[in-house]
Amino acid sequence: MTVVAERPAEQADPAPATAGGPAARRRAPRNVSRWLLPLWATLVFVFLFLPIAVVIVYSFNVGRLLISWDHFGFDSFAAIVTKPAVRDAVLVSLRTGLIAALLATALGTLAGIAMARTPGKWVPWFLVLLLLISVTPEIVDAVALLPWVVFLGQDLGLSIFNDGTVRLVIGQSLFSIAIVSYIVRARLVGLDAKLEEASADLYAKPLTTFFKVTLPLAMLAVLAGFLLSFTLGLDNTIVSAFVQVSGTTPWPVYVLSALRSGLRPEIAAVSTIMLVLTLGALALVALVLKRAGDSAADIARTMAGG
Repeated sequence: MTVVAERPAEQADPAPATAGGPAARRRAPRNVSRWLLPLWATLVFVFLFLPIAVVIVYSFNVGRLLISWDHFGFDSFAAIVTKPAVRDAVLVSLRTGLIAALLATALGTLAGIAMARTPGKWVPWFLVLLLLISVTPEIVDAVALLPWVVFLGQDLGLSIFNDGTVRLVIGQSLFSIAIVSYIVRARLVGLDAKLEEASADLYAKPLTTFFKVTLPLAMLAVLAGFLLSFTLGLDNTIVSAFVQVSGTTPWPVYVLSALRSGLRPEIAAVSTIMLVLTLGALALVALVLKRAGDSAADIARTMAGG
């Protein structure tokens, strides 16, 4: 006959937790946080992006004022062609943004390659200088740049600094040069320099090595820096408002001045076009950086200018 031993009372199976037991009370905050945090994040994003959505919707308004809805139409988008003031402001922004991006890419690429391939005691000091450029408020840059270009253009008689396009290009490229330098340096630091050493061992001239080996290795970072510089130049407002002269008013400054007389639907329409152009450029930057091997965190840091 089989004898079944009874377990002591203290070793018996624990009783299931009741509805109001400690385990249920511990699960309750977790269950609340699961839906409360996503809900809060959603509300924050709605608060931030709802004004942009409103501008996009009202860009299709056919009326005299932006805030007064008349009826749906595409007439506001035609202002970029039919209205000379709007057309000139957009062309100035595109022209100066492109030139500033080219200048920043050229100088930033050379600086990034120099920091990555010729290390020394000067590199940390140069990085500090670039960091200072990155963190300096735009209003400080604008206040410092205006008397400087006036001094060069009027006091020293260098008439090139009286040109509005030149002033805008200089102002817009200051911050972009630092960004391009960061991106190119980060790209080359992660790559082995043996290919460039092999090119030198094969008696290639330094300039040939630069164009045939170094620049192709950094090309993805150079392209990302160019696109990001162009994007930053399109929405540069503070520095542009200080250094611009009559006849070369960029689009952000034109919008700022339009606030005095009331925003019109064409302001929202052209702003929507500029927004799509900016988002397209940023998407290309993310794609290029992803192909270069950057992680999502690195791409986000680059987008933020870090």
